[in-house]
Amino acid sequence: MQRELHLLLVVPHGIVTATSLGIEGYARHRSPGSGKHFSGRTVFVDLAITADDQPDFRFLDEGNWRDAYGDSVAALRAVRSGKRTKTGVSNNGFSCTPVGAYRGCCLVKTGGRTLQMESSETVISFSNHDCDEGMSPEHIAKVIGRPSSGHRTPRLYMALCPIQLIMLSNLTPEEYAWYATHRPGKIFRQVMFTELRSDQPNVAAQNRFENARRELLEKPAKKTKTIAFEDCINNVPFGEWVGYKRETPGGIYTADRNGVSLWQFPAAIPVTWDRSEG
Repeated sequence: MQRELHLLLVVPHGIVTATSLGIEGYARHRSPGSGKHFSGRTVFVDLAITADDQPDFRFLDEGNWRDAYGDSVAALRAVRSGKRTKTGVSNNGFSCTPVGAYRGCCLVKTGGRTLQMESSETVISFSNHDCDEGMSPEHIAKVIGRPSSGHRTPRLYMALCPIQLIMLSNLTPEEYAWYATHRPGKIFRQVMFTELRSDQPNVAAQNRFENARRELLEKPAKKTKTIAFEDCINNVPFGEWVGYKRETPGGIYTADRNGVSLWQFPAAIPVTWDRSEG
């Protein structure tokens, strides 16, 4: 019986790997151990492949310093020939893998338990690409064709890739996605992020958190204020992500300069997942 192959993008590490272990099998394979003692949360993105084991997409241009497509083809062939896993892209794979290649997305706890997200839905497409650093949140809303939100309450976001950071923001998810993929000098080619429950002052020193919130409240034209960097995904439980209990739309946002999509949590979170460590 022919084994099912997967080509997986691992976030936030940016690795693209071919595997015959299945998604859960690969999650257990790369787990550092129990979530009680170790940390290693990730997001797996299942990428499109053809019936003859080739990526069903083209990687974004990187200036020809490597052959991401050819290396991924070789990785898939090696796994089809008997290897359990084979790396195709060892670093910076997120920014060269087009979001249009995503076919599935799941959250992975440290111990290897996986939670399949629902299929993505397009939240908004972008047609206006004129951006400058001085734009206010209300101006950005107008540019992307969204109604004015009036009074703004700071929201809490966690960027997962291409860098990890936690920020307070006066922008909605759609506005932040547009701004992040268009802002001069700080532009992301693509971005993956999630919204967090806003009542979490423990993500940074309390005075840093409160000062940032106060600044955004006092300056509604200010767009973002970063409060934490580095290993953010391991510092905020998945249950604190907006949308975990489907109380409001939320999950994983993926965006490029053309638009933003949302991978929502499943309607019912399995008890075994919810109770597992990590």
